[in-house]
Amino acid sequence: MTPQASPGLADPERLPVARPELPAVRTPAWQKRLLDLAVVIPGLLLLSPVLLVAAIAVALSGPVFFRQTRIGQGGRPFTIWKFRTMVVNAGDLGDTPHLTVGDDPRVTPVGRWLRATKVDELPQLLNVLRGEMSLVGPRPEIPYYVQRYPQLYGRILHLKPGVTSVASLVYHDESGYLSRFGAQAERVFVEQIVPHKIELCLRYALEATLLDDVRLIAMTALRMFSPPL
Repeated sequence: MTPQASPGLADPERLPVARPELPAVRTPAWQKRLLDLAVVIPGLLLLSPVLLVAAIAVALSGPVFFRQTRIGQGGRPFTIWKFRTMVVNAGDLGDTPHLTVGDDPRVTPVGRWLRATKVDELPQLLNVLRGEMSLVGPRPEIPYYVQRYPQLYGRILHLKPGVTSVASLVYHDESGYLSRFGAQAERVFVEQIVPHKIELCLRYALEATLLDDVRLIAMTALRMFSPPL
């Protein structure tokens, strides 16, 4: 069934959360926060050479960072940080401006490497440090999709968004997968990929322990420098 789009929102500062019978979350929030800080603080120091090289490489063609509004826990908007991987005016180009599909010509040569290794996501460690995100949690979505499909995305807005998740590993090369569907890529994304991701994240939140978070973080780190399947 195709999710029904919502015509608009009364309060642009906070998106409504559709939360019927929310499932329990196994790992307490304070434990996840301690894990986040224990990993992020030394992680930023250890990764500083990688961050510096990436920043210099991106700066050769324009601004270093890409900032975008995403919807966080409780429907609260926040600004997510990434290394810029596209041309500066990417938002005005392309057939699917809200998605990156296959060999998108808007992606720069440096950006392709950053995306393949997921190094472009590393600035989000700052979002984790600020408490806007967790290391493990559902990926935060842009307002465009959350506003149009509140019943779909509202199922996970009670969870703090994360840098990685089970769904992130399953859809490690989501862009390549979507490229198979051409003009139908956005429909496949909304009708198939998003519902599956949400189910994976809800099941993980219900069943996973803090040790599972540690394992998932380690798996993500190992996958960073592996080629997409």
